[in-house]
Amino acid sequence: MSVAEPHVDIGRLIARTAEIKGGCPRIAGTGVTVKRIAGWHRMGMEPEQIAAQYGHLTLAQVHAALSYYYANREKIDADLDDEAAEYDHLFEQSKQPGQA
Repeated sequence: MSVAEPHVDIGRLIARTAEIKGGCPRIAGTGVTVKRIAGWHRMGMEPEQIAAQYGHLTLAQVHAALSYYYANREKIDADLDDEAAEYDHLFEQSKQPGQA
């Protein structure tokens, strides 16, 4: 006897609502953004490692986020690159004497 697994509509795994995370795409039912998953993936983390990092995420949710990322890679990569540049700028400013 086989146990039927529940059907998951992958189109419902990613959500966007203006009042949560400023409307950024995120894994539905969580505050984990696609951009965060993509950033870790770009740093070399495998989907299984990302799911383990967030114990409440399933591997299917991580793969859905990565699918969204690859479908929108140019925009998400640009956002991640902008954030990294801003971080670098603020870090360099913090090292200068007399900066608040």
